[in-house]
Amino acid sequence: MQVRVGAVSGRMVVAVALAAVLGGCAQSAKSDGSRPPKSSAGAGDTGAEAKDTAAAGGTIGPAGSACELPVSFDVAKRWKAKSIDAGKELDKASKKSDDDLSGAFAEAFLRQGPVTAACEIDAKPAGNIGFLRVWTGKAGDADAGGVLRAFVAAEDGVSKAKYRSFKTGGGVSAVEVEYLYTSKLLEETKKESAFAVSTPDGPVVLHLGGMDTEEHEQMRPAYDLAKKTLKLV
Repeated sequence: MQVRVGAVSGRMVVAVALAAVLGGCAQSAKSDGSRPPKSSAGAGDTGAEAKDTAAAGGTIGPAGSACELPVSFDVAKRWKAKSIDAGKELDKASKKSDDDLSGAFAEAFLRQGPVTAACEIDAKPAGNIGFLRVWTGKAGDADAGGVLRAFVAAEDGVSKAKYRSFKTGGGVSAVEVEYLYTSKLLEETKKESAFAVSTPDGPVVLHLGGMDTEEHEQMRPAYDLAKKTLKLV
């Protein structure tokens, strides 16, 4: 099972324990992952249906930004972006002799299918529990759709995945998936969303999770802001 709760750092074991505590305190999502979303201010549209988008609080991707990536996009106001050096973290975990689980947890947090974690954008400063995570792959990897399917296939507990193609607000061809994820640890089902694009430097996947479906829906405007503003660097 892959657990993806909490920040990517040396506090991996603590994050798993925290997930169990938070899961018990939070209102459970329905068995089909549905829950009425709360309204958000602002509007934008990157698909067939108009969706709310968050107010922008800055841009990441270009050189000198919080996360340097093959793409750039706007980050929602008060969300905090932090760059992740997956290679360095994985190497550090593999050298720890005092914790045999370090390598396994590092793999779970930092690698999923053909991509590795590159940036984590924390919603807590904006009042939500969850992250918008950016994953990157090597140049020459499969097309965006193939990478996204491999990304989803690498996660246990996924069901009802629905894919669609669209173009970001910056004119980049993308593939999006919406699915349900069932945590065996928390025994809850929640919505998750992700989309992928291809770049000359390799594929990029943006994934939005959340502690539960309600958190996911509340954070969705930040995800839609990224879709609306994403362009190649």
